Amino acid sequence: MRVVLGPMEGVLDHLMREILTDINDYDLCVTEFVRVVDQLLPDHVFHRLCPELLQGSHTKSGVPVHVQLLGQDPKWMAENAIRAAQLGAKGIDLNFGCPAKLVNKSKGGAALLQHPELIHNVVKACRDAVPQGTPVTAKIRLGWENPDDCFEIVDAIQSAGANELTVHARTKTGGYKASEIKWDYINQIRQRFSIPLIANGEIWNYQDGQACIETTGVDSLMVCRGAFNVPNLGNVVKHNHKVMPWSEVVELLLIYSQYEMKGDKGLYYPNRVKQWFSYLRQQYPEAAELFREIRTFNKAAPIVEYITRYRDELVSA
Repeated sequence: MRVVLGPMEGVLDHLMREILTDINDYDLCVTEFVRVVDQLLPDHVFHRLCPELLQGSHTKSGVPVHVQLLGQDPKWMAENAIRAAQLGAKGIDLNFGCPAKLVNKSKGGAALLQHPELIHNVVKACRDAVPQGTPVTAKIRLGWENPDDCFEIVDAIQSAGANELTVHARTKTGGYKASEIKWDYINQIRQRFSIPLIANGEIWNYQDGQACIETTGVDSLMVCRGAFNVPNLGNVVKHNHKVMPWSEVVELLLIYSQYEMKGDKGLYYPNRVKQWFSYLRQQYPEAAELFREIRTFNKAAPIVEYITRYRDELVSA
């Protein structure tokens, strides 16, 4: 069984990858997307989103990292795929699943699900351009509105030579609604096609992971949002570990604080940590209480001071 830590734009940055791969037995990570329009991007863009390129495209704990590209122009996607590979990326992932309105408006991400031929051309251009030893993979949803469209889309990707495919088992219009998950379609894809698959969507615990494997026949799983609700979700899903206790989560928040403060002088830290709290409180009632205390702070220092004080009181209680 493989468990992959998936990308979440603006949330799952390299610092979060470092923390989560340090405490989980993940097999692979995928970066937030590099947006490709009509030019070859400078190296610093790739290094900003994937500083792991400077350490052999692995996190510090040794988990390989694939660079994700998002765009619709085959030529420029291929040019940037070459550059990512030259910079040492362990793999190139192509995003055809992002449902964000801004991305879709500019014909990126899930918008391409309406154009399987263009998906084929993008994947083929990248596969032909990148050295054979570098995997070229893709991520899709089941379609824009109709999940039956997935078969034409998968055919387009497989025939273009992709090495692996992650399927988020909802359509674009299904958003993130739990009721819209359709794992059985992944099983149908597996039966019809030979491309290796990773199943994604609504995997929040060990039982979900096992149910997904049973329904889809696929034993490679990707987790995204759940990894923020439960920081040790990788090990929960893979090894049936218990959910990390709240006291350890607080320690993790402080480690994250040190990383973020060092990484960008704390500029984005207040927003990032509040974002993380919005996920943590789905699992930990204590997170909601702590968040209420820090949500008015808009500078890093008072947030870190408050969480440190809170941790100390927790320890001495």
